Amino acid sequence: MSTESAPTPAEPGTAELPPDRFMDREEGWLRFNQRVLELAEDENIPLLERARFLAIFSSNLDEFFMVRVAGLKRRLATGLSVASSSGHHPKDLLERISLFTHRLILRQTACFAESVAPALAGEGISIVRWKDLDTDEREHLHGNFRRSIYPLVTPFAVDSAHPFPYISGRSLNLAVSVRDPGDDRRMFARVKVPSALPRFIELTAHGGGRYVPVEDIIAAHLPQLFEGMDVVEHHAFRVTRNADLEVDEDETDDLVQSLENELLRRRFGPLVRLEVEQTISDEVLAILTEELGADEEEIYRVPGPLNLAGLAQIADADRPDLRFPPMVPVEPRALTSGDLFASIREREILVHHPYESFATTTERFLALAATDPKVVAVKQTLYRTSGDSPIVESLIEAAREGKEVVVLVEIKARFDEQNNIQWARQLEEAGCHVVYGVVGLKTHCKLSMVIRQDDDGLLRRYCHVGTGNYNPSTARVYEDLGLFSASAEVGEDVSDLFNSLTGFSRKRHYRRLMVAPAALRQGLLRQIDTEVANALKGEPARIRIKVNSLVDEEIIDALYRASQAGVGVDLWVRGSCVLRAGVPGLSENIRVRSILGRFLEHSRVFVFANAWRPQVWIGSADLMPRNLDRRVEALVRISDPEQCRRLVGLMDLAMADTTSSWRLQPEGAWKRVTHDEEGRPLIDLQDTLRGDRHLRVVDG
Repeated sequence: MSTESAPTPAEPGTAELPPDRFMDREEGWLRFNQRVLELAEDENIPLLERARFLAIFSSNLDEFFMVRVAGLKRRLATGLSVASSSGHHPKDLLERISLFTHRLILRQTACFAESVAPALAGEGISIVRWKDLDTDEREHLHGNFRRSIYPLVTPFAVDSAHPFPYISGRSLNLAVSVRDPGDDRRMFARVKVPSALPRFIELTAHGGGRYVPVEDIIAAHLPQLFEGMDVVEHHAFRVTRNADLEVDEDETDDLVQSLENELLRRRFGPLVRLEVEQTISDEVLAILTEELGADEEEIYRVPGPLNLAGLAQIADADRPDLRFPPMVPVEPRALTSGDLFASIREREILVHHPYESFATTTERFLALAATDPKVVAVKQTLYRTSGDSPIVESLIEAAREGKEVVVLVEIKARFDEQNNIQWARQLEEAGCHVVYGVVGLKTHCKLSMVIRQDDDGLLRRYCHVGTGNYNPSTARVYEDLGLFSASAEVGEDVSDLFNSLTGFSRKRHYRRLMVAPAALRQGLLRQIDTEVANALKGEPARIRIKVNSLVDEEIIDALYRASQAGVGVDLWVRGSCVLRAGVPGLSENIRVRSILGRFLEHSRVFVFANAWRPQVWIGSADLMPRNLDRRVEALVRISDPEQCRRLVGLMDLAMADTTSSWRLQPEGAWKRVTHDEEGRPLIDLQDTLRGDRHLRVVDG
């Protein structure tokens, strides 16, 4: 039962929106990663999952520096150092980011060293340093080094004949100081830890369960790499570089070739962070700082092993007793008849992953399309997919079966560019028509369309509109929604959208889709304005939104105006949020919740009360300028009343005071609430949905 208080009406337009109404986007993202860290600190979460959250925290932070921090530095370098909407200049923001991140990293390493690592050791999984090994274990690793590591390792001296070597982004390295015993000269060298090696080497001398950081093993064998020299000291270090790509699509005749050139350049981007072991000497740090050109705020001293993203390897250990219980998705009830196309013809089907199976719905949809002789054409968007993708295999098979197959591959999907280029070439070789979208825009919408000559003689379009990628791997851990429809309206809309992606079209108005960048922003603003007008007339008015990020200023201002007009606004935001909630006179009718857990909350849902006729939408768009203005996105309106009730019930369950969540405070901090005032645990939303896989309507 939802327990929200009734909204407080206010006269519209009577209060000016204050200049400090937006928080920093970068700080908002760091607060999101702090929530990930809080999961790692939570001793009620299975131990290996806590290790995985530590790994996710590190991977997230890498990407944050490679993109967001790099962007701020680029603005400074190009002289575009204007203040952000929060009032901070890029230089000030970089200083604030540095302070915040330093605190988070110290907190992460403390969580690992003082909580997770000792608890793992208590379960027979130990991460040990070289100094902690016994003679037999060291002897075992000597053999391992000779066989599997030494052939891959190359020392790089630094002197007048050997310039300081290039340090690639995210590589792990050893800074080594050696002395020539002949003349007592001190020299510097760098040894790269080969990326082909695992982060931790498992000791099998005593049955396994003990892991040694790979850099410790290399460091123990430095005398072999620098034979005849005295190794004075060695310290691990790591560099993060700008990884944003810049391709001028108007100036290139071959987008794929230009992008491949940029991918090569990415490895050589400017430095944005230097991580070093806390024990590093001032002398060696001075060498690294000078040679790499690192500023003081870019240097992070870490009291523990660097690159804890490698803990994902430990989290995959074969210990089901230390993990979340197995998740076995079910097939939606509407599809149990067996004939998928007949089921979709009969009624639109809403699926909810990972609670409901991606394999027996979306994968099956495309697999059947590939082999069904009645299917004549398939159209598909691909933003990210897995390394061994059954989706791509189905598209290839469909083309080989003589069907018309059109695939829009977004090769500019960040960090998946190389994978997508390879997929595009495989699809082209199989006979698929591959296109790369619209110049100047990323195609982020999630669409499939199967055109089938049915038994009644009609050529019918079967469509899937989703909130997540066509990626079987992430579909097991990402929460997403998808709508299967044979509706003529949806079919015409999806056809029109595909035509605009493959040809030349500026279509703005659709029947059941809202599409960016042409009309999505305006459509959402109109829906918010309708809620304001209804509130002023005394009719039901309420807004419920679920997104990954909420940073678009125009949308946020519209939500503030709605709150001032007395509209209740419930926002479920997983990641960065720059809106201030619960501020008197501004947003006292706005509540913001965040839910993190076993599954990554990824779906986007928009619910507008619309007086007595609720409007419910799902789709691919977050509330960010890039999604609304610089991407092709699509929301589809849910028309089935029962499905609308299901999604309203999901939103109410997430926002209920009886559900465990993080709650955004007016000053910008997130408060985690897991127990009620009597100390009783609150409902875990994801556990509840795991036990009720068909999303039965929640009262309230």
